[in-house]
Amino acid sequence: MNPADRYGRTPVVWAMLALVLLVVLMLCVKVVPETKQALIVRFGQPVKVVNRYSPSEEFGRTGAGLLFRIPFVEQIIWVDKRVLDFDMQRQAVLSTDQLRLEVDAFARYRIVDPRRMYISAGSEKRVGEALKPILGSALRNELGKRPFASLLSPERGQVMDNIQNALARVAKQYGAEIVDVRIKRADLPSGTPLDSAFQRMRTARQQEARSIEAEGRKQAQLITSEADADAARVYAESFGKDPDFYNFYRAMQSYKISFGTDGNEATGGSSVILSPDNEYLREFRGRK
Repeated sequence: MNPADRYGRTPVVWAMLALVLLVVLMLCVKVVPETKQALIVRFGQPVKVVNRYSPSEEFGRTGAGLLFRIPFVEQIIWVDKRVLDFDMQRQAVLSTDQLRLEVDAFARYRIVDPRRMYISAGSEKRVGEALKPILGSALRNELGKRPFASLLSPERGQVMDNIQNALARVAKQYGAEIVDVRIKRADLPSGTPLDSAFQRMRTARQQEARSIEAEGRKQAQLITSEADADAARVYAESFGKDPDFYNFYRAMQSYKISFGTDGNEATGGSSVILSPDNEYLREFRGRK
């Protein structure tokens, strides 16, 4: 009996061969999901990236799918393709007005170059750990050049941009791209520093309110002066065209203010006692 006939009559042998083939197939074939990047490392050296992140790619048309590798020769390092984040530990920062701030911040980033990430950090987790102290240093440097009030003004946007740019320069060395940096909280220590800051802020807002009010009064005076000048010009033109009608119109306006009309209270708000033949009431007497 030849070996083929002997093995063909032994189902156990065929089952073992099928199992071995299945194991080899499982070792050779991997499935790359949409959310992962697969870095192929051969003898410790990164050789290629499968399903690499691209900002212009469309979902469903990426490099995700089946991946073939050489077992025991090539290793797959999985790198998340999604946006990652890390929180910075609460730190004390001294502003230019000598206020000690307690700052909480976080950053969001994405691994865009897995090959560089593997060479410089080894894993995506170490990237976050390496960037944490850099974020703290950037915060201290940027906030230490500004007063505390700048965090409550539109200038805060420029502060955050500077911090993000400083962090992005370092993150690029780790194959990462900074997506966003935010300050969650920037508190003053409770007690005298907090009360003093509130008092300074209240005083500054009151000064600003007084300045706006003064500017408003100035503009109102200018508008009133222009309106009075226009009214005087119109009155002068009317007087030149028909003096009698002008006198009658002005007398009616004066009566309206002094006595009120249509049951409304007079805007003058005062009582005046006049004799019937007073010159002021000339229009009531038919100008006699």
